[in-house]
Amino acid sequence: MSRYRGPRLKKIKRLGALPGLTRKVAKFPSDRQKRKNNKKFESWKKPEYRNRLEEKQKLRFHYGLGERQLLKYIRIAGKTKGSTGQVLLQLLEMRLDNIIFRLGMASTIPGARQLVNHRHILVNGCLVDIPSYRCKPQDIITTKDKQKTRALIQNSLASSSQKKLPEHLTLHSSQYKGVVKQIIARRRVGLKIEELRVVEHYSRQT
Repeated sequence: MSRYRGPRLKKIKRLGALPGLTRKVAKFPSDRQKRKNNKKFESWKKPEYRNRLEEKQKLRFHYGLGERQLLKYIRIAGKTKGSTGQVLLQLLEMRLDNIIFRLGMASTIPGARQLVNHRHILVNGCLVDIPSYRCKPQDIITTKDKQKTRALIQNSLASSSQKKLPEHLTLHSSQYKGVVKQIIARRRVGLKIEELRVVEHYSRQT
């Protein structure tokens, strides 16, 4: 499946909050919340397959991944020492487009991806135009010295000023510069997700 380009609020209504997909807020409760509040569903147990599928979809739409791309990350995480689910989230959180989003330089991950694709982002002084670039501790994220680019980033920084910056990142807003201090801890991941269900979903397919 390719990257999703359809109505974003539709996915929020279905899956719940997806801060990386859009900053819009649904006016009505999500389907998941409706089921939780409806007494008819109190005794109804959702099929386990559906639970796993929904968690996988949340991960895909939040980080803006295609099906093959997510499967690739699952395989890398499975070969890496440590909990597969935790490693998977760390791999996704350390993507360049996500780092830019978490720094507040873009309001959404698709917006951050566009900045990278349009060659506005530098990592350690070198131009990087690959959104999936895996950032490492001590990497320095900066922007090209272009008025239009910095105006866009300044607007995003202003709108995200109320959000708390994750502990693994440092932002120097006046210099349009961010620094990756360390690998993100599981508790600081920006999405509420049951990652083990995602791992189970793919383990039952292979």
